[in-house]
Amino acid sequence: MGRNSQSTQAFCEIWAMDIELAIKRIEELRFLINYHNRRYYQLDDPEISDAEYDSLMRELLELEKQFPEIDVTHSPTQRVGAAPLEKFSTVAHLTPMLSLSNAFSEQEIIDFHERIKRFLGVNEEIRFVTEPKLDGVAVNLIYEKGLLTVGATRGDGSVGEDITTNLKTIPAIPLKMLATEDTPVPEKIEIRGEVYMEIGALKKLNRRRIQEGEPPFANPRNAAAGSLRQLDSRITARRPLDIFYYAIGMVAGKTFKSHQEVLQALSRWGFKVNPYIRQANDIHECIQYYHQMNEIRHELPYEIDGIVIKVDALDIQERLGAVSRNPRWSIACKFQATQETTVIEDIIVQVGRTGVLTPVALMKPVRVGGVTISRATLHNQDEIRKKDIRIGDTVVVQRAGDVIPEVVKVLESKRTGTEKIFTLPPTCPECGSEVVRLEGEVASRCIGLACPAQVKERIKHFAARGGMDIEGLGDKIVAQLVDTKIVKDPSAIYFLTKEKLLTLERMAEKSATNLLDAIELSKSPPLEKFIFALGIRHVGEHIARVLTEEFATLEALIGATEEELLAIREIGPEVAGSVTKFFRHPSNLKVIEKLREAGVKPVGTVQRSSAPLAGKSFVFTGTLSDFTRSGAKEIVESLGGRVSGTITKETDYVVAGKSPGSKFQKAQSSGIAIIDEEEFLRLIGGRQNK
Repeated sequence: MGRNSQSTQAFCEIWAMDIELAIKRIEELRFLINYHNRRYYQLDDPEISDAEYDSLMRELLELEKQFPEIDVTHSPTQRVGAAPLEKFSTVAHLTPMLSLSNAFSEQEIIDFHERIKRFLGVNEEIRFVTEPKLDGVAVNLIYEKGLLTVGATRGDGSVGEDITTNLKTIPAIPLKMLATEDTPVPEKIEIRGEVYMEIGALKKLNRRRIQEGEPPFANPRNAAAGSLRQLDSRITARRPLDIFYYAIGMVAGKTFKSHQEVLQALSRWGFKVNPYIRQANDIHECIQYYHQMNEIRHELPYEIDGIVIKVDALDIQERLGAVSRNPRWSIACKFQATQETTVIEDIIVQVGRTGVLTPVALMKPVRVGGVTISRATLHNQDEIRKKDIRIGDTVVVQRAGDVIPEVVKVLESKRTGTEKIFTLPPTCPECGSEVVRLEGEVASRCIGLACPAQVKERIKHFAARGGMDIEGLGDKIVAQLVDTKIVKDPSAIYFLTKEKLLTLERMAEKSATNLLDAIELSKSPPLEKFIFALGIRHVGEHIARVLTEEFATLEALIGATEEELLAIREIGPEVAGSVTKFFRHPSNLKVIEKLREAGVKPVGTVQRSSAPLAGKSFVFTGTLSDFTRSGAKEIVESLGGRVSGTITKETDYVVAGKSPGSKFQKAQSSGIAIIDEEEFLRLIGGRQNK
């Protein structure tokens, strides 16, 4: 099948005279390369040598170069990567990517089964699908008419980072789905997979990095995550990444009855499904599978830290639904971690970005599960007290989930009487502020807004798009501003000068001017964004909006009592306590006063009682042509309404775009009002936000 470069050039000269013949050959080459990619990466059964494959790729590259007018968007030649990005944009998943609850024993697996039966009110056995739980990075791929259009990280489950260009460099990700008579390609579909790196591939990569003077990756998961988040996709293309596919999200134009049927369709469409996935007729077969995979886990070329059990029937999955972000119909069963014995030589305190004080044990180095560890988290004071952990103790340690080291128990028989009891300090070791512990929480935290241990992350949060939205104030600039002590708290951003900015590394005059302009533009934020930007514990974008609707000014919110906050429908004791403590802290009020002095004036918004969509709940399904999902959500919420990802009895409207999914049918059967985009536009008074 191969051709040498001389014959390739000769053919290209012939085809240059006949573009139709060239197009036909390009299509043939793309088909052949995609076919051989599938044989190699999915079926592990190549039919041609590497040299023959390389010859096909060279011929295709030369032809595409000769005919630049031919679209190469979904050509296999595009896996080499593209020019670097400045930053990743965000993308909303069409359906949520749920996280799984964990089980760590046979009994917890049985408990999971019993919960399902009680919820369904049945006694008969339920069929499951069991899968290896890869220790990788979950991604969401969207295909339209069989072509890959968007690829994103899981993110928070609702919104992830758009890493399409990076994902396209992974050979095991089809740029175009295979269509068969039995399994036609749907109009639109979300496909979920786990990107990973094989253990052997990581070792080779780390040897190369060490030779080039770069630090090695700690484990395959870190290597995969770091590779996917490269702004330069050409770097990603050089990393040995692979992927297994395990589920779908939204699908238009195709229905399935079982998860097993979904996996079979994925395989026929050209997606690589893990060969160790098995059906289980009952929960006891699931437990057998758990032990079988635990026995062979170290023989696999990739890391797994457990198995996943899923109810097979999709209609039963639908009935079971989810609790918060965890599906009732699935559970992750983690393997027991490897354990070793060592000595705690000291305990130090680390202050996290949200102010949480975490005690960390410094231990005599010991190898656990093939990795040398010398630190382990002790979580909090309650955990130390419960396990009676002291400085100088001999302890059993393990790598929880094969990743995070933790102390399992103290070997009291090894005590000599010289061990020291440890207690968290009453003041922050970084800034001296009072350490508080909110009612109902196990964490002790510093609530000082200007705490240097928190300041970098607080400033990033403050300047982010959901907050003050200061364009150009990225991670590297924030780090330099804090490290050089030019900025010690968020208010200092508004006292920056061009002279100060020009002292930063790689800061040009134009960049400094642009950043100062962006800072000036951010001085009149919506009140809800300002509240969110402050980084108050438990106050996300939604709660910030709720607070704004009840308290029209910042002064009113600062003066609110805990009782007044608790009177608000969506505010519970945790949020109320967190908000009042935040605004009672002198250092926080000082930062807010400095922001006022700098000219920052949050703008209040319409209160809920008078908002046009007050109390109305919306669900969107299908592809919107006049709005982005985030834009439509922003409009609804600005008018007092709410947007949900699922249909409930409280849903007032389902807005249906093109190719609506299962939510459309559910709305029809539930008698919920269904409106199109034109009706939605009239409802919101003609506002548009693309």
